[in-house]
Amino acid sequence: MNQVKARPPDPYRWVILSLLWFIYAGFGLVSRSIFPLISPLLRDLHLSYSQMGMILGSWQLTYIMAALFSGSILDRWGVRKSLLVGAMIMGLSASSRYFAVGFGSLLIMVALFGAGGPMISIGGPKTIAEWFQGKNRGTAIGIYMTGPTIGGLVALSLTNSLVMPLTGYDWRQTFVCYGLITCGAGVLWWFFNRESFSDLAGGGRTGIKTVFLALLRVRNVLILLVMALFSFSISHGFTSWLPRILESNGFSAARAGYAASLPLAAGLPALLLIPSLIAPSWRGRFIALSALLTAINVLLVVKASGFWLIAGLIFFGLTSTTLMPMMLLILMDNPEIGAKYMGSAGGLYFCVAEIGGFTGPLAMGVLVDITGTFLTGAVFLSATALAISLLTFFLRH
Repeated sequence: MNQVKARPPDPYRWVILSLLWFIYAGFGLVSRSIFPLISPLLRDLHLSYSQMGMILGSWQLTYIMAALFSGSILDRWGVRKSLLVGAMIMGLSASSRYFAVGFGSLLIMVALFGAGGPMISIGGPKTIAEWFQGKNRGTAIGIYMTGPTIGGLVALSLTNSLVMPLTGYDWRQTFVCYGLITCGAGVLWWFFNRESFSDLAGGGRTGIKTVFLALLRVRNVLILLVMALFSFSISHGFTSWLPRILESNGFSAARAGYAASLPLAAGLPALLLIPSLIAPSWRGRFIALSALLTAINVLLVVKASGFWLIAGLIFFGLTSTTLMPMMLLILMDNPEIGAKYMGSAGGLYFCVAEIGGFTGPLAMGVLVDITGTFLTGAVFLSATALAISLLTFFLRH
């Protein structure tokens, strides 16, 4: 596979990045909106912890099936149309939860998010690969990655303290509000995106099977796929249950939401600075150190209290937030991939990653039902983080 010719710098790329950021913020808003509402959902829909774990991981399961096709669709349709469709599906997933009556209906509505999510998380790196080169890629992907972080921060910190009171403590109306915001971001993307931008997106017509087989022959791709699987298992498994973990330690719903938002807030400066500052040859070593510290912080949050619990939350955000952008930069800078095949490579990456995104929350819920404590799940996630650290030594720079 030949790398696509570099696109000359264009000032409009920052407008594109801003529009992309708003859509990805909607991704974070909807994906995390269910976390602070776990307690009323458990109560009103009569769910067990295992059922809630299945619901929390359901969209990742759908995502796994959709990601491979989404990457190919992005390479053919272009990002303008693809990201609009993705945003509308995500908004529908959130808004439709208004009609949930039990486990089955809520499962389907949350799972729908996984049909639209791949368009956004895969389309973002492809867009950046097309519009940015060199060091600017690190800067752009760092800014872009703050989108879901801030969207998730809003969901965790404001759902129980602001949005729920405004909706009369009705979680159904709260979901509708978040769905409308996400659809609005998609509409902005469609109207302000430059028409000619899609010209570069539909470059290749190589068959899906041929592209994937070629990608799987790249050593770094194989290693990054395993690392992505473990990374998403940690991020989704831990953050999905974090408000409930804090509530079980005596936090109120509002305080748990604020505390659960600390890792996201702490991760913002890391996202803005680290991807552009770390040299390509040091990315693997940085991931190894971050994964090691993440393992420690997961245990600290679950086991500690007071000052050490808060410290664990902050440092978890600092150490875990940059794992995905650093992996994506390694993937993006491989000459066998580049902008031309970033859609397919991203589809493969996120497809495998979301297997971990599905199993992480589910494993945590099952382990709580079996042991009655979150500590066992924390040990499992910490061991997974240590595996990421070890795998970095096999990457080629």
